[in-house]
Amino acid sequence: MEKIAIISDVHGNITALKAVITDIEKRNINKIFCLGDSVLKSCNSDQVIDLLKEKCEVILKGNCDEAITRPDIPKGRFWTRDLIGEERASFIYNLPIYHDFYMSGYLIRLFHASPFGLDYIFNPMFSNEHTIYSATEIHDAMQLFENTEFIGKSKSDPVPDIVGYGHIHTPNLLRIRNKTIFNPGSVGMPIEMLNDNYNDETNKFSTLASYIILEGEYESKNLSSIDINLVRLPYNVEEEINLLEASSLPSKNKVIKELRSATNYANIK
Repeated sequence: MEKIAIISDVHGNITALKAVITDIEKRNINKIFCLGDSVLKSCNSDQVIDLLKEKCEVILKGNCDEAITRPDIPKGRFWTRDLIGEERASFIYNLPIYHDFYMSGYLIRLFHASPFGLDYIFNPMFSNEHTIYSATEIHDAMQLFENTEFIGKSKSDPVPDIVGYGHIHTPNLLRIRNKTIFNPGSVGMPIEMLNDNYNDETNKFSTLASYIILEGEYESKNLSSIDINLVRLPYNVEEEINLLEASSLPSKNKVIKELRSATNYANIK
């Protein structure tokens, strides 16, 4: 049996990423797959990229990664783009958008958000019907298993049995029509959808980093035991906030409030 750690949405939070990697290594896990959105939001995307390159066997591209690493972006447009520099930007921009592998007889497909695009939203817990995200909302969970042109797949290609995705920053695990969907949540910017009070002391239970551990027979097509486990991990949020306060990141006050409340800034009272 082999274990794989699935992480996602680090968003420049080097403190959380270091804590998660330490926890993964304490468990003797030597394979880490990242589902994208490694940059933006917090202030150390350069260090995050370098550490992910060192520690991850697979790194995928997310929507935020795409947004700030396009070759046509001029200097000064994004604070984070200027921070990471052209070499790191090129590395992120050219990352793959999906990854397939077998474990214990299951074909597992990983991507940042969906097989249709990097910014599509599937959230089994909350609707985006009346939000700015309604146009890219996925309502039918089975669509996540489709072979699409976006990921370079045709109808003749194998259909995955298990799908893992990130993007929504909120972990979940569900079964539907003999298939499984999981989301590891976010390492660096966790979100609890119902949080709206910055001063709520119970927010501390949702500001934790999270990731998924898969355990099974890696690269085996023979059906056997497989485990999918969610890990919630406390880390030193105030240490990351100190880094933000010392930085020149224009949006740092917004990010600080999100880190302390695990909610979107727009929802904070």
